[in-house]
Amino acid sequence: MDLGNLTTGFLIGLREGVEAALIVAIVLAYVVRTGNGRHASKIWLGSGAAIVVSIALGLAIFGTVGAFSEPYEQAFEGSAMLLAAVVVTWMLFWMRRQSINLKGELQASVDRVLSEGTAWGLAVLAFTAVIREGVETALFLAGQATSAEEGAGSVLVGAIVGVGAAVLIGWGFYRGSRAIDLRRFFRWTGIALVFIAAGLLSHAVHEFIEVAEIAGITVVGSQTAFDISNVLSHEDGIGQFLRAIFGYSARPEVLTFVVHVAYVVGILALYLRPVRPAPPARRTDPVGV
Repeated sequence: MDLGNLTTGFLIGLREGVEAALIVAIVLAYVVRTGNGRHASKIWLGSGAAIVVSIALGLAIFGTVGAFSEPYEQAFEGSAMLLAAVVVTWMLFWMRRQSINLKGELQASVDRVLSEGTAWGLAVLAFTAVIREGVETALFLAGQATSAEEGAGSVLVGAIVGVGAAVLIGWGFYRGSRAIDLRRFFRWTGIALVFIAAGLLSHAVHEFIEVAEIAGITVVGSQTAFDISNVLSHEDGIGQFLRAIFGYSARPEVLTFVVHVAYVVGILALYLRPVRPAPPARRTDPVGV
């Protein structure tokens, strides 16, 4: 079991799992509090369907890896990691803003569903809310597992453990626990994901450089920036751990190194800026169905 990939999978599963678990917990708690607890099963149905679709998508993406010959394999792997980095970057900033009014937005959505007299809309609401997190998780895990190569199993195990921990956090939130500072939790896990996404992005660039080399095209910046393998190799020990989590390389190309550093500096600067809360959504009085 690779500790670095295990940790990466755990962080991804925990972060994304907590978002999905909180959404379900908020919707369930509000439905019960408004006297519509009999419709809770519909929420579970929608959430379960979203989880199944997400798992199927993740398996389909990962199962495709290795089915191509050069240079298509490198192109596919690079594209998968690039897509994962783009998705997680979008997710970080979306959640950064939405988390401030997430509870109010979800409750307003529940009110609309109940006031329209379509209780099955709760299943659709739960599915829509959870599938976004599930697809993001599937893409991110597939990208990370692709870059991990032989450590892919460790990524999956870590993700399962992380999701399990997220379920416990969601249950605690549903039961009224305030032991966890969620805003701080999302802030620090978001910072960790910035570094993980930077590793995916730089690894994607490396794969595209390989595609160009196979095609006989010289890429500007493809030469080795530095080589510190004698000091901290990425093939074993701490270096291997850092490579699994943050995409560390002891022999990076100039282009991959520049992309990695630029992403971390630029995205962290934007992510850590104070955010103004969005205007709360207007809510209508819910009615029993």
